[in-house]
Amino acid sequence: MGEKFVEENGVYQIDCSKAIGATDQIHEVYHKAGVQLKDCDFLVEDNESFYLIEYKNANINNAENPAAFKPEEDKMLNKVVQKFYDSLHYLYLTGKKKPIEYIYVLEYPKGDIVTRKRLRNKMKQKLPFKLQDNIGTGNKLIEKVEVLSIEEWNAHEKYGIFPITQVTAVAGS
Repeated sequence: MGEKFVEENGVYQIDCSKAIGATDQIHEVYHKAGVQLKDCDFLVEDNESFYLIEYKNANINNAENPAAFKPEEDKMLNKVVQKFYDSLHYLYLTGKKKPIEYIYVLEYPKGDIVTRKRLRNKMKQKLPFKLQDNIGTGNKLIEKVEVLSIEEWNAHEKYGIFPITQVTAVAGS
């Protein structure tokens, strides 16, 4: 595909050139259709899975009040979880069926591996893991959830082939 998507602050980008498919336009599709759904920032597809990616970085220079950013609070956590559920509509309408992994790439002043794992565990309770187990048909809405730093994302054996890097100015762009 050759696509690189720049996050909303214009500081970082995700390189999806090795993806089968990728988009950062779910929001635009929903907006154009007039539906009030939330969406993940990026959708990346490889041979085996779909990766719904929510990206939040409160560690950048122009971040608004980074000390007040508390991703572990229920209100913020519920918004991130809702983006997963609402993005399922887009995936369903594409007609493609692959396992779905939800990855929250998160950078914030008090973030570390322990807080990210704790956040992942809270998210897991709010996502449909128990529902799909209780119904027991083998069908799944979600395969996995992760909360990772940019460094952890880039070092991951699967996700790292879609590196997240700082945007560099290129002459003529």
